[in-house]
Amino acid sequence: MGQSSIGSLIQPFAEVCIYVFKELVSTKIVVNRPYVPDKNIPYSWDISALIRFTGQVQGVLGISMKRALAQKLTGLLLMESWHTTLDKDVMDILCEIANIIAGRAKQRLENTCKLQIALPTIILGGDISPLCPSRMVCIPFTIFEHEFFVLSLAIECD
Repeated sequence: MGQSSIGSLIQPFAEVCIYVFKELVSTKIVVNRPYVPDKNIPYSWDISALIRFTGQVQGVLGISMKRALAQKLTGLLLMESWHTTLDKDVMDILCEIANIIAGRAKQRLENTCKLQIALPTIILGGDISPLCPSRMVCIPFTIFEHEFFVLSLAIECD
């Protein structure tokens, strides 16, 4: 793929994310305009699941959201009432969503570059950008008409 910009990788990840939420949660999500986060403005997410990429693609994929949305998604996927804390179920569900997105994106990119994905890691609160090896791009999504989450990509292709 050569020295490819992260911009050329945004569309496959956004499309995969739309598909995964439609299939898993039976809901439509809307892609908003991608942006490069300002290092001087702290993140306001409560929970993030990160997956590292290795191979021809080096980097990190992260999915970040507020506590209430993570709990709501967990309840929907487990067909239970809302969880009241960021418990193991919530963390497992967010890791699984990140893993499915990374795995499907990997399949879509196989013809252009080879990559491996690591196991997901949970980060509670805080800024994930120090964990990213390169410049990060965030793809914000709207879900359930007024709630938001972000898919963050910090990727370099050899």
